[in-house]
Amino acid sequence: MSTFSVLYPTDQERYNKVQKQQGGEIMDYIILYVGLVASAQAVTMLHMLYWRRNHSTVLAWSMAILMFPFPAFILYFIFGNRKIRQKCKKKVLNLRTLHPTKMTELNPIETVLSSHAISNTTPHNELQLYFEGVEAYTILMNEIENARESIYISTYILQNDSTSEPILKALTQKALEGLDVRILIDSVGSFELYFNQRPLQTLRNAGGKAVFFMPILKHPLKNYINLRNHRKIYMFDERIVLTGGMNLEEQYLGPKPMKKRWVDMMFRLEGDAVVTYLEIFYADYEYATGQKSSVIKKEVNGIGNSRVQVVPSGPDMSGDALYEALLNAIYSARQRVWIVTPYFVPDETILRALIIAKHKGVDVRLITPQITNHWIADIGRSSYMREAEENGIGVMLYQGNMLHTKAVLIDDYSVMLGSVNIDNRSLFLNYEVVSFVYSPPIITQMEEWIKSLMKHSIIGMKKGSKKRLIMENFMRIFSPQL
Repeated sequence: MSTFSVLYPTDQERYNKVQKQQGGEIMDYIILYVGLVASAQAVTMLHMLYWRRNHSTVLAWSMAILMFPFPAFILYFIFGNRKIRQKCKKKVLNLRTLHPTKMTELNPIETVLSSHAISNTTPHNELQLYFEGVEAYTILMNEIENARESIYISTYILQNDSTSEPILKALTQKALEGLDVRILIDSVGSFELYFNQRPLQTLRNAGGKAVFFMPILKHPLKNYINLRNHRKIYMFDERIVLTGGMNLEEQYLGPKPMKKRWVDMMFRLEGDAVVTYLEIFYADYEYATGQKSSVIKKEVNGIGNSRVQVVPSGPDMSGDALYEALLNAIYSARQRVWIVTPYFVPDETILRALIIAKHKGVDVRLITPQITNHWIADIGRSSYMREAEENGIGVMLYQGNMLHTKAVLIDDYSVMLGSVNIDNRSLFLNYEVVSFVYSPPIITQMEEWIKSLMKHSIIGMKKGSKKRLIMENFMRIFSPQL
C-alpha cells in the first residue's frame, strides 16, 4: 500500500465509513424507539394494575399501545380513566336518604341496590309512556307552556334544527316571564352548538342559563373528555319529569312526522321518584357551573300507584350499582330477559350471564337494529351477537328506522327504562340514569310494544365471510373502549 493511499482514503473507504456511521445512528434510533415504547407500555400497565382494571380493558389498551404506541399512550390518559379521582372531582352522589322507607319484600334488583347509595323504591308515582316523536314533542312543549316556576333541562344532544328552535324560543319566553330556566348540555354530544353558541344567546339575554358539561376546550385533561353526560332529564316545577332516550334533536322528536325519525321512547313521571331526578340534576348542574345552588327544593307529593326506583350510574357513583343489579337480575330470572338496545357490546360477565340464563330455560331475547348509525359499532357488536345466537339466544334484528330505545324486561316484575345501552360505555363510563319500574300495567304495556318490534324484525344474523368474521373478532379486542 502506498503512502498516498494511507493519507488519503479511497472513495470506497469513505463510503464504508459513512455507511457504518449511518447504520449506527439508525440502530440508536431503533433502540431509543423500542425503549420509549417499552416505557409507555410499562407506565400504562402499572397504572391499570394500580387501579385494578379488568382483563379485557388491559388487553385492549395493551394492544393499542403495541400497534400505535404514542397516540394510544396519550389517548389512554385522556380516555382511560373511569372514575374521577381529582381534587376538583364531581362529588359522589348519595341518594339513600331521599327515600329512607324500604319496601318489606325486595326483588333481586332491589336487593342489590339496597346495599348501594341508591334511593329506595317509591310507591306513589304516575308514569306514562310515549313511543312516537310528534307525541313526545307535543308533551314536552305542553309542559314548558304549563310550567310556572322552573324548567331544568339536561340533555346529551341539543342541535340547532327545526326541533330545538321552537323549544329554545319557548324557553326564552318562560325566562322573560321570570321562571328559573336552566339548560345543561353535554359539550361532546352537542359539539356543533358548543363551538357555535349563538342560538343560545337570546335565551341567555332573557335571563335563562345555558351551560356545557365538561367543556372540551376548558382544562381537557381535568375534565376527562371520555366521561360524558348521557342523562336526559327534562324537569318542570320540580314535580314533573320527562326522560328516557330522546335527545332534543329532530331525528328523535319534532312537531311534524319525519320519514327517517328514529324509534325511541320518552316517559313522563310525576310523584315521589321526581325528587331523585331533581337531586341528580342539581349535582350535575352545580358541577358544571362550579356554583352551589341556592334554590330550596320543594316537597314532592306522591301521586298514582306505580312503583319506581331511580338509579344513576357513572363516575359520580361510588360503585357500579346498576351493573350489579342488572347482572343479578339476569342470574335470578326465571321466565324471560328481553333486551332492547341499539348498541350491544357487553362485557364478558354479562354475556356469560345471558348464556347461562338461556341454558336454564329462560327466554332470552335481544332486539336491536339490523344496522345502527355507526358502522364501527356494527362491527364491534357483531361478535357478541353471534356468540349469543350460537348459544340459543334469540337475536332479533329490527327492520324499521334506527332503533334507539333502551329497555330491559325481567320476568313479570320489572322493566328498566332510561338512557343506558348494554355496552361498556353506558355501564362504566358515561353519566347515565334509568328507572326500574315495578308496576304491572307499565310492564304489560312495554311487553306489548316490544312484541310489536319483534313483528318487524328478522331472526338471526347473516352468515359472515371469513374476512368479516376476522374483522369482527379483531374489533372485539378494542370493544371495551367503544
